Amino acid sequence: MMNSAATVSAELRLSLVVPGHGAVPLMASLCYTARDPYAVRMAFHVGAEDPVEWIFSRDLLLAGLTAPVGEGDVKVWPGRDRGLGVLNIALSSPFGHAHFEAPMTAMADFLKKTFRLIAAGRESNFINIDSELDELLWRA
Repeated sequence: MMNSAATVSAELRLSLVVPGHGAVPLMASLCYTARDPYAVRMAFHVGAEDPVEWIFSRDLLLAGLTAPVGEGDVKVWPGRDRGLGVLNIALSSPFGHAHFEAPMTAMADFLKKTFRLIAAGRESNFINIDSELDELLWRA
């Protein structure tokens, strides 16, 4: 079994799409770890405060590279901006809505690295069910 601390990370330059005002550039940190093999954590650096973190399904981001996917709070779809491929990410919460554009190539490269770390369909090999149940029951 692989070291559960193995990670893939990247910094991406995104655009926050502001209707009527164009796009605002910002940075996002992406992190994928074998400790949570189904998820990609994305921290949006939106100012001097702590970053805003969202957790995405790795499969959702992958599917969004080629077709519109997602329901509810998270929607992802491919697009183009000034002739370049972008991955659109729309987020909703009780605090508001945000639409980001991430460079398609950089996101695809990041996801390829995560699948080299843990292949599709092998994620369950990295989940310790007993530990996860203990943690859930401890919180109850």
